[in-house]
Amino acid sequence: MSKLFKIHPADNVAVALSEIKAGYRENGITALEDIPAGHKILLTDLKAGEKVIKYGCPIGHISENSGAGSLVHLHNLKTDLSEKQSYSFSGGKKYTLEKSGIKINAFKRADGNIGIRNEIWIIPTVGCVNKTAQQLEKIGNDLIGDGCDGVFAFTHPYGCSQTDEDQENTRKILAALINHPNAGGVLVVSLGCENTNIAVMKKYLGEIDENRVKFLVAQESGDELAEGARLILELYDRVKVCKREAVGIENLTVGLKCGGSDAFSGITANVLCGKITDTLTRSGAAAILTETPEMFGAEHRLMARSESREVFDGQIKMISDFKEYFYSHKAQCYENPSPGNHDGGITTLEEKSLGCIQKGGNAVVTGVWKYGERCLKKGLNLLAGPGNDIVSTTNLTCAGAHLILFTTGRGTPLGAPVPTIKISSNSALANKKSGWIDFDAGRLINGESLNDICDELLSLIIETANGKKTKNELNGQREIAVFKNGVTL
Repeated sequence: MSKLFKIHPADNVAVALSEIKAGYRENGITALEDIPAGHKILLTDLKAGEKVIKYGCPIGHISENSGAGSLVHLHNLKTDLSEKQSYSFSGGKKYTLEKSGIKINAFKRADGNIGIRNEIWIIPTVGCVNKTAQQLEKIGNDLIGDGCDGVFAFTHPYGCSQTDEDQENTRKILAALINHPNAGGVLVVSLGCENTNIAVMKKYLGEIDENRVKFLVAQESGDELAEGARLILELYDRVKVCKREAVGIENLTVGLKCGGSDAFSGITANVLCGKITDTLTRSGAAAILTETPEMFGAEHRLMARSESREVFDGQIKMISDFKEYFYSHKAQCYENPSPGNHDGGITTLEEKSLGCIQKGGNAVVTGVWKYGERCLKKGLNLLAGPGNDIVSTTNLTCAGAHLILFTTGRGTPLGAPVPTIKISSNSALANKKSGWIDFDAGRLINGESLNDICDELLSLIIETANGKKTKNELNGQREIAVFKNGVTL
């Protein structure tokens, strides 16, 4: 079996599928040194300053003369990214639909949306009532019976002592959680004296269904736990009568996320998600790709797939605004790969980004959205936001994702408020952390058919939409985090 994997015909590096010892020879290339699994081996001699090509694109330049068979990593590969980037619009790409006939069983909501879970969510408006929300979660789960998928509190440390953009972000995120269709009922818990109080939050919620959303102000209640229990029972009476109905898969919105990536992520799990994205968006469903810093160096590929000039310009603004965020904090915006990424074989941000955007497949980019906004377009949507796992999974949830496809090469137990399907890039991780991983994409390395594995993952997505619990749900791993930029008072 081959140990070297060349992703694109134009590449001058290959990925080691397993550890290679110095002297190993394949396809005319002799390893000059040990090459760890997932790391890059040079396929041709390069002089200092020449481009290193992976995914058919430059991922940086070689910093010293290096011969074929050399390890390419931190010691001899440097980024080419700089503050000055130029882009050109090549014309809009037509987004076309195909009738798939694929059905899922979901809960139809009064506002026309669907939910794939029928839960009761408890949303604290301020961190001061986090413990109250958690107590009510326990009380609620003891009270409910059949017809409700559980009571869940989503705590956070914000809602007061925030300024400007941070305060606005908190309110947008909390409002989006309250309005999320996976929640058949919501209890909003307030302290009463915070900046983000009930009166303020109602301005962000739009039209409120008072049977679905209940409000509790702890300072105004003699016994907030007893009052909360009463309100949860009222919500349960509404939630338990909701039933699943068959709807087209075009009603589904799927978030795309990677975390703890390795060098296999861009050739197995992310590629698999890309094929799923193509399948879903052709069927009229929506997919959301976020993690703006992990588009740096690969944004030109996404821009080339813009549906319109407006979408193209939106991408430029999203990229430039996020770079300005880095610069405003005097931070390097091209030092993104983490120590874990480096250990897994990823060297530069270009390399990480080119692997990351594989999750978007070849789908037409139909919309670009700000942090905390709802993604309203069918097709592939780009959502501004950081790469941090908890912040970005929360962002995807609030943008309307019913479930999230989360690829990982090193593993994480993290889960969003919505079902989070963990897809491993390598089989070793899937076997080692079977309690975390829902799907093994590492089988692609062993020669299994991409089409067959894609069909399996699509089946799992449908089963999850129909009610099958993901590992994060079974493990009780559900968290939120709000993007913070400014001063805490």
